[in-house]
Amino acid sequence: MRHDPIPPLLSCGNPAIEYFAKRDLLNQRVESVKDLWSLEIAERILGKQQPDGSWKYKNGNYRIRSPQNYDQLETYRVLRVLVEKYGLVREHPAIEKAAEFLFGFQTSDGDLRGIYGNQYSPNYTAGIMELLIKAGYIEDPQIEKGFGWLLSIRQKDGGWAIPLRTINANLSTMTMKSRTIEPERSKPSSWLVTGVVLRAFTAHPGYRKSREATAAGKILKSRLFKRDSYPDRGTVEYWTRFTFPFWFTDLLSALDSLSKLGLGSGDSDIAVGLEWFFKAQQPTGQWKLKILNSGGDRDTHLWIDLAICRLIKRFDA
Repeated sequence: MRHDPIPPLLSCGNPAIEYFAKRDLLNQRVESVKDLWSLEIAERILGKQQPDGSWKYKNGNYRIRSPQNYDQLETYRVLRVLVEKYGLVREHPAIEKAAEFLFGFQTSDGDLRGIYGNQYSPNYTAGIMELLIKAGYIEDPQIEKGFGWLLSIRQKDGGWAIPLRTINANLSTMTMKSRTIEPERSKPSSWLVTGVVLRAFTAHPGYRKSREATAAGKILKSRLFKRDSYPDRGTVEYWTRFTFPFWFTDLLSALDSLSKLGLGSGDSDIAVGLEWFFKAQQPTGQWKLKILNSGGDRDTHLWIDLAICRLIKRFDA
């Protein structure tokens, strides 16, 4: 990189960011991650957990999904913050309760259903799985069942898509329909969905080595800076609209997954993605990027800087 990005992270005043910068970027010995669990912001979030393990979503449109399924969505949103920013794992009772709540949505097929009503959702199934794996549910049989479903629902090209979109159906009008739509597998995969699903595979030490993960990674890297096949990310600008913790697919989340697959920075597709970040770096060592959703965290830009540094370090290893 043209400028050293680490000093701004070490002096930002956010104890969680400073902790992960020391641990992940400098390989320094740090105190237990449990120290982050008692930070004021983390405790405030934990204090809002419901007795059933969920977090409550406010003011949902119940023509699209039920109150319980909105709570599933909110629990996923909150779990991202607790796991990715404060390092909570299943040892914490709040994570155990949240996992029990979320696993309650798993169908006999293996998917986690409800956020799209009665319809399949490879992206939300995988997104939730990714966090639970990172929280310590690597060997849980429900995680294994989820991977079985994800492998069964792939498009013929080896990636994933929202099945509703493969038949040109509208999400908001079809989620509450009683019939679950099967995918048209001959249609192309979506880079938006493939990128999210790949995060679950690369979070798992076993599945990240699978042929299916490698194949999906090759699809994803070939789509960088291209339009999606479906309207949800129909323009190329979404590649450079960022969120942390990751939600949908962007250039940062895609490269983060690709960095875990063993693909090198010499790969031509990956090199183009990395070069975009090198050029976007400011003289301060930081990045001034378009943030799609900060979640109310004024330090989101610093979390994104940290994520960029992590993936560059992996490619450098």
